Amino acid sequence: MSNATLTARNLSRSFGKRRVIHDLNLELKRGEVLGLLGHNGAGKSTTLQMLTGCLLPDSGTIDVCGISLQKNPAKAKAHIGYLPESPPLNRELSVETYLHFAARLHGMRRDEIDSAMTEAIRRCGLESVRKKLISTLSKGYQQRVGIAQAIVHRPDVLVLDEPTVGLDPSQIRDIRALIREQGNSGSVILSTHLLSEVESVCDRVEIMQKGRLIYGDSSDRMQHYGEISGFTITLGNPPALSELESIEGIESVEKISETEFRILHAPDRNPGSQLLSLSTQKGWQLTQLTPLHATLEDVFVKITKENS
Repeated sequence: MSNATLTARNLSRSFGKRRVIHDLNLELKRGEVLGLLGHNGAGKSTTLQMLTGCLLPDSGTIDVCGISLQKNPAKAKAHIGYLPESPPLNRELSVETYLHFAARLHGMRRDEIDSAMTEAIRRCGLESVRKKLISTLSKGYQQRVGIAQAIVHRPDVLVLDEPTVGLDPSQIRDIRALIREQGNSGSVILSTHLLSEVESVCDRVEIMQKGRLIYGDSSDRMQHYGEISGFTITLGNPPALSELESIEGIESVEKISETEFRILHAPDRNPGSQLLSLSTQKGWQLTQLTPLHATLEDVFVKITKENS
């Protein structure tokens, strides 16, 4: 039995004569949180709209829990929870009434709705506002209500488009915990601009550019993509740059401040021990040597530039 909860094959989509999605293939597995990254206009929201059945692809197939989204949309959509970029809220309803309405729309049985609503309200931290009109809530709480409607029917696949927009740091932490929890029982695909979000909750990353997927790997391996060979050092009594540059294995030296330097070296020739030895011999007073690590932002920029 396949472990995939969502499979897309050869998806393409055009608006007028402009093709915005090109032969996209994607698979989401149970127990996985997938982060979809890309610059504005890369095609992320269009892709999520197709994966949730809100927008028909021009070609290609989508299966949700083994059910064809095109051939049996109602049955397939019953397994999907979706939070679009702008939450689909009826602001004249109370939180409880709206979530009851959303549960009915998702086809839940009447005897299941109350317990499902209570669970969604608890998981999204909405207990204190459950009786209030949505129009009276802050943007952060409205975002929480949007997430609650996406999970109220306990979907196998949760699709989130920029889920933490408008939330304060405490709310962001709570929603990330909720996403991670959902990923343990089902699967989640989320579009985000926040690379810290990818680092915090995503098992795997796909990067989109100009309607194509250009990179896919685990978030751990992404962080080591194009790893930098080098370190920063602090010298209390530094020599001339030329003397540092002449050390075997060092490829470049950048002066950050009067006492701090950024050194890049050949991957197979780490000059750290030689630097320590020379510092002792020549009185450079080396007090700190810190290996360089590429940030996710560095990696994202590198990958998108390589594929531009």
